[in-house]
Amino acid sequence: MSLDASDSRTDFDVIVVGGGLIGATAALAIAGRGARVGLIDVRRPAPSLGAFDMDIRNIACSPASQALLAEVGVWDDLTPACYVRMDVWEERGTAALSFGADEADRAELGWILENSPTVTALWQRIEEHPRVEVRLGAVTAVDCAADRVVVSLQDQPVVGRLLIGVDGARSAVRELVGAGTEVLATGQMALATLVRTELEHEGVALQRFLLDGPLALLPSREPRLSSVVWSQSPAEAERRQALPDARFCAEIEAAIEARLGRVTAVDARFTFPLAQHVVHDFNPEQRVLLLGDAARVLHPLAGLGANVGFEDVRDLLSVLGRLPDGADPGRAGIWRAFARKRRTRAQLMVAAMAGFRYAYAESTPALTWLRNSAVGWINATGTVKQQIIREALGLGPLASAW
Repeated sequence: MSLDASDSRTDFDVIVVGGGLIGATAALAIAGRGARVGLIDVRRPAPSLGAFDMDIRNIACSPASQALLAEVGVWDDLTPACYVRMDVWEERGTAALSFGADEADRAELGWILENSPTVTALWQRIEEHPRVEVRLGAVTAVDCAADRVVVSLQDQPVVGRLLIGVDGARSAVRELVGAGTEVLATGQMALATLVRTELEHEGVALQRFLLDGPLALLPSREPRLSSVVWSQSPAEAERRQALPDARFCAEIEAAIEARLGRVTAVDARFTFPLAQHVVHDFNPEQRVLLLGDAARVLHPLAGLGANVGFEDVRDLLSVLGRLPDGADPGRAGIWRAFARKRRTRAQLMVAAMAGFRYAYAESTPALTWLRNSAVGWINATGTVKQQIIREALGLGPLASAW
């Protein structure tokens, strides 16, 4: 599509491509600041619930992310599971970590949200919002000019001042603007499901580092249901996906050392490859930003992916909040510092996830002893552990700097 320099019309101040968790939140938050927002997605989200009437896809929501969801008006529409403690231990070592909410002077460490109900609640708000207009269809082209950006939606142009691509790890916007990525293969796949257990989870999240990869059980809104994310080799993921339910339940039970008693039932099991990536530039064109998984994908072992995407939105709102009323949100140069900051944050997080995983994968006696000594010291040192908790919750000085 060619751009006519004499035509300066715009349909929207901001176009958001991608109506998932981060994109829908961004659209609502930006519209809440007075902008005209066009939200583009291929289709409206459909409810996705499994055998236990819950979504297998879940996110761990930090207090900072909860505040953003409350700002856009959806928090009271959700039924989150609160978690108050996280226990972390490993297959080889003897030392363990236990992070409690009381150690950070809080009632909870965070919440577990089901993806599908959360996105549905966001879209209900979007379709009621007077400054958000939904356009459905596949994006086929992105054309940038000095004063606007045009998104081709099945040959229909949508014109805006700023385009935000939040359309997932296989982002069409990223591809169409030619933004490259750095990819770090993990050699692992993730297996996700829900399990029913004999004992109640009592709001405790469990994570065990096994020889083949980390296994996490996250408490759900039902006291005997937990979400499972198990990172492992592709061969093991395929084998476990094919197991009879009873055999799979037995393996989960053994892997967490029966901390929740017997594992009595399992939902459908899904596997997906794990690869971390970071886009070369969060602002690849003057009027284009990339956020969320379109910009970076993290290993799920720390449950940070959605929270870092919400950080993108909060940082974006901070930039928009410094602009004068009526200012062009895509004018030259205003997003460069934002892009550098978000990319640096992404690189640090990718490196941290890779380092954390490899540290626990190392099996030599000397490094196993060193790791267990460090873990034991952290767990016994209240001030250090308290600071780690606050940073993980997005409440400490380092997290606040981002």
